[in-house]
Amino acid sequence: MNEVAPIQQEEDVYDEIVDRLIEYRNDPLAYTQWAFPWGEGPLKKKSIRKWQKSVLRDIRDHLSDPEKRYEPILIARASGHGIGKSALIGMVISWALDTMVGARCNTTANTEAQLRTKTVPEVTKWSQMRITAEFFHHTATAIFSKVKGQEKSWRADFLPWSINNPEAFAGLHNEGNRIVIVMDEGSAIADKIWEVTEGAQTDANTQIIWIVFGNPTRNAGRFRECFRKYRKYWNIGQIDSRDVEGTNKKLFERWAEQYGTDSDFFKVRVRGEFPDMSMRQLFNTKDVDEARGKHLREEQYTFAPKILSCDPAWEGDDELVIVMRQGLKVEILKRMPKNDNDIEVANWIARYEDEHEVDAVTIDAGYGTGIVSAGRTMKRSWHLIWFSGKSSREDCYNKRAEMYLNVRDLLKEGLALPDNDDLYYEMISTELVTTLDGKYKLPPKEDLKQIIGRSPNIIDAIALTTAVPVATKDQKTYAKLRQAKALKYNPTDRLKRK
Repeated sequence: MNEVAPIQQEEDVYDEIVDRLIEYRNDPLAYTQWAFPWGEGPLKKKSIRKWQKSVLRDIRDHLSDPEKRYEPILIARASGHGIGKSALIGMVISWALDTMVGARCNTTANTEAQLRTKTVPEVTKWSQMRITAEFFHHTATAIFSKVKGQEKSWRADFLPWSINNPEAFAGLHNEGNRIVIVMDEGSAIADKIWEVTEGAQTDANTQIIWIVFGNPTRNAGRFRECFRKYRKYWNIGQIDSRDVEGTNKKLFERWAEQYGTDSDFFKVRVRGEFPDMSMRQLFNTKDVDEARGKHLREEQYTFAPKILSCDPAWEGDDELVIVMRQGLKVEILKRMPKNDNDIEVANWIARYEDEHEVDAVTIDAGYGTGIVSAGRTMKRSWHLIWFSGKSSREDCYNKRAEMYLNVRDLLKEGLALPDNDDLYYEMISTELVTTLDGKYKLPPKEDLKQIIGRSPNIIDAIALTTAVPVATKDQKTYAKLRQAKALKYNPTDRLKRK
C-alpha cells in the first residue's frame, strides 16, 4: 500500500491538472493566472500587466461566444518599448498548447536575429515556467508534445520568414482544432507573408487566433493598415509604454526632454503611435496623401514639356510600367506583366509618343537596352537611363537617388498623382539613407520589394521622367532661332528661293 499510494496521489494531481486545462480551454486569462507560479521565484514581484490581461480577455470573450468561436480573431497592438510583448506571446502559446490536443502555433519576427535571440528565449522561458512544462519538449526552433505520435501535430514552431519562400506560412491548416499565428515586430514583416498567412484562416470549425505586435516604425505595410484601411477587421490597440507597469519611466522622461513628446521618435518608441514620417522615409506621408488623386487645371501644366517613361519588368512577377508627366501632372498610361518582346514594347512606347506628342522618352537601361535599340530602327531618339549611373548632383550616390529626390522636390511643389493604391504604398515605403561620405542613397530595390511584396515599378517610372532636362518642341525651335541669330544667319536668300 505504501508503494501504491504515492502513484495514486500523482495520478490524482494529473487528473486535477487535466480538469483545469479543460476548464480553461476558452479562457487564456484564467489559465495564465493559474498555470504560472506568480509570487514565486522569477515571478515573485511580478503579475500579469493590465494590457496583457486585456488581450487575454479579448481572446476569452471571442472564444466563449459560440457564434464567433470559429471566426478568426485578429489582434494587433502597436506599442512603445519594454511593455512585455514576448512575455504575452509565451503566455498565449502555453495556453494554446495546454488546453487543446493537436493545437498548432506558428511564430515569426521581423528578422531571424530577433526571432532567435529575443522572441524564442522569452517564449521558451515562460513555457518552461508553466505547470505543464514537463509534457513538452523545448528546442531552439519548436515546442512540441512528448506524446508518441503527436510530435508533428501538437506543436509550436518558430519560423524565420523569407520573401523568397512565403509558402512556409501558407501551409498551416488544422481543421477542427486550433491555430495560433504570432508576428513579433510585425511592422517590418513583408506584405507577401501577411497575404499567404491569410490562407490559414480558411479552415472550418477551427479556432483561429492571429496576433501581431510591434513598434509602429513604418507608415506603410500591412501592420500600418491594420490601424487604417483594415481596422474594421482587426481588434486594435496602441499602448503607451509610460502607462505600463514595470517600464523604465526615468528613461522615457529623458527621451521626452531630448526629443519632445510630439517628436516622431517619442511617438514610435514610447507612445506607440505611428510617426508623421518614418525615420528613413523619403516621401512624407502627408505630402503623398495630398498629391493622391489631386486635380490640376490645364493652365497649371500644359505649358510644360511632356515626358514619357518606361520601367521594364526585371523578374517574372514584376510589371512593365509606362507613365507620362507634364509639369506637375502624372498619368499611368500602361501596366503589363513582364514582356521580353522588345519590339512589341517599343511599338507601345512609339504609339504613346505620337498620340500624346511627347517631347522626350526615357527608359530604364536595366532591361531597356533592347527596347531602345528597337526604337532606333523606328527612327526614335529615346534616352537610356542607368539607375546606377553617376548623379549630376554632388549630394547623391547615384542617378537613382537623384531622380527620387527630384520626385520629392516635385511633391513639395504640388505634384498631382493618380489615385492608385500600389503607387501610394511604393512611395510611403521608400526609404533614404546616407553613405559614409554623407551622400544620399536608396536601399537596394530588393529591400523595398520585401516590404511591399513586389517591385516598385510605378515610382521608378515616375522617377525616370526627371532623369534629363527636357524642353518643349516649341522651346527647342526658339532655341535654334536664338542660335541662328547669334550666328547672324540671314534667311533672305532662302526665302527668295521659296
